[in-house]
Amino acid sequence: MRFQLLFALLFVSISSIAQEFTRQDSLRGSITPERAWWDLTYYHLQVEVVPENKWIAGNNTIRYKVLEQHNVMQVDLQPPLTITKVTQNGTELSFKSEGNAHFVTLKEPQTVGAVNEIVVHYEGKPKEAVRAPWDGGFSWKKDADGNDFIATSNQGLGASVWWPNKDHMYDEVDSMDISVEVPEHLSDVSNGRLIGTERNRKKKTKTFHWQVKNPINNYGVNLNIGNYVSWKETYAGEKGDLDITYWALKVDEEKARKQFTEVPRMLDAFEHWFGPYPFYEDGYQLVQAPYLGMEHQSSVTYGNRFENGYLGRDLSTTGWGLKFDFIIVHESGHEWFANNITHKDHADMWIHESFTNYSESLFLDYHFGKAAGQEYVRGTRTSIGNNKPMIGPYGVNYSGYPGDVYYKGGNMLNTLRTIVNNDEQWRGMLRALGEKFYHQTVTSEALENYMAEFLGLELNAFFDQYLRDRRLATLEYYFKDGKLYYRWINTISSFDMPVDVEVNGKSMRIEPRSQWNSIPVDGTTLIVEPNYYIAVLKSR
Repeated sequence: MRFQLLFALLFVSISSIAQEFTRQDSLRGSITPERAWWDLTYYHLQVEVVPENKWIAGNNTIRYKVLEQHNVMQVDLQPPLTITKVTQNGTELSFKSEGNAHFVTLKEPQTVGAVNEIVVHYEGKPKEAVRAPWDGGFSWKKDADGNDFIATSNQGLGASVWWPNKDHMYDEVDSMDISVEVPEHLSDVSNGRLIGTERNRKKKTKTFHWQVKNPINNYGVNLNIGNYVSWKETYAGEKGDLDITYWALKVDEEKARKQFTEVPRMLDAFEHWFGPYPFYEDGYQLVQAPYLGMEHQSSVTYGNRFENGYLGRDLSTTGWGLKFDFIIVHESGHEWFANNITHKDHADMWIHESFTNYSESLFLDYHFGKAAGQEYVRGTRTSIGNNKPMIGPYGVNYSGYPGDVYYKGGNMLNTLRTIVNNDEQWRGMLRALGEKFYHQTVTSEALENYMAEFLGLELNAFFDQYLRDRRLATLEYYFKDGKLYYRWINTISSFDMPVDVEVNGKSMRIEPRSQWNSIPVDGTTLIVEPNYYIAVLKSR
């Protein structure tokens, strides 16, 4: 989930319109033949972090199931990191490198149905993040006491910026172990549960062993290194007791203990709307980080200065945005949309960001009432650009998705809720999504079709307009001879969304098309339900 201030959103949207794609983009963003023949099942990532040299070294065990016979495997790792060797069953393998993609030639027969492993060894100085989390890489910082404060963030850029893996969203690993060696006076916080630590007195280091039992996307894997303190609580959730662990720098413990009480409030709201937290087996962690925050699965990172809003700002300008800590709510919302339900291709980023943007509104809805939530989401419309479709090109390393996947996407969902006009059905649909696509990667098409089927609506034109066309649908109308005339303009030809309106105090639902239509009315004043994200134009 990457959110940005308005100026940054506009910059990304404008500068990426003419994005050109290279072979490297195709190797990264497509399901190549060297990826398609094997199904990823398990990682064991082992890495030592040496802060004084900004150096890392380690290996990743990649376990996979053979789907079809093949002997060349694509593994991804980005320079300046280098692969030092690759082995299978103790035998060193040859590999050829093409930029970020490395093609390993396997010696042993790859029998369909077999489960095999390779071990990829690597080392080097990873890319340093300039403005995390948006540009990605390692953040090498210091805390107020001068201790190292280090973290990774790599959405868009890819997890292969700091560890070797199958770096495509379509194939999530089923489970994972993470072992991180750090200087002995520091702690590492990664995903899942801490299952053990070991001290190397000779090297003056300590290794933290983490276990992830649920499927996890690559960009959700992270490490956080600092002079941490931690405390725990148990949340009585829909699936039983959920273990929560909080991690904050020692110098910030008092502030963190106060601000992190937002977490149970977040869980109350999101389990109500979306169903049970998706990773009870791995627990939930909130971890202080040296950047704003990210949705790392079961290890949500936080850097919002222990204050409400987005760095103290209300992104909706309504006042409601200061009623909650934006980072805790938004990034945790991604546990349901991004980590539980994950897009197969970066082109469908709206799946992650639109639902999570809308989750902010639903948090307010739960705690402060429906009117508060809807006022908030409407207030975010000032950040919508409408300058490119929300869905981008498929099969390439597409990082130019517009900021509209956040605010326009949230308003699109609020519009659909308004069409449905049945909040129990709407809530049922949101919860059903989490069950239907539980721990899965999905396409936009699959999600759209399921939503339409559940709601009993024909939504092809609706999604085509809001996701695949950049224009803001405009309701044009006029009154003449006791009739209200209306039609859609600035839309695809098949757009047929109904709209709730009021004429001189009388409520009705009209069904505009691209051609003029009319109905008899008593009056000449039209008020359109404001929760529809459309433009309104009175003509004649």
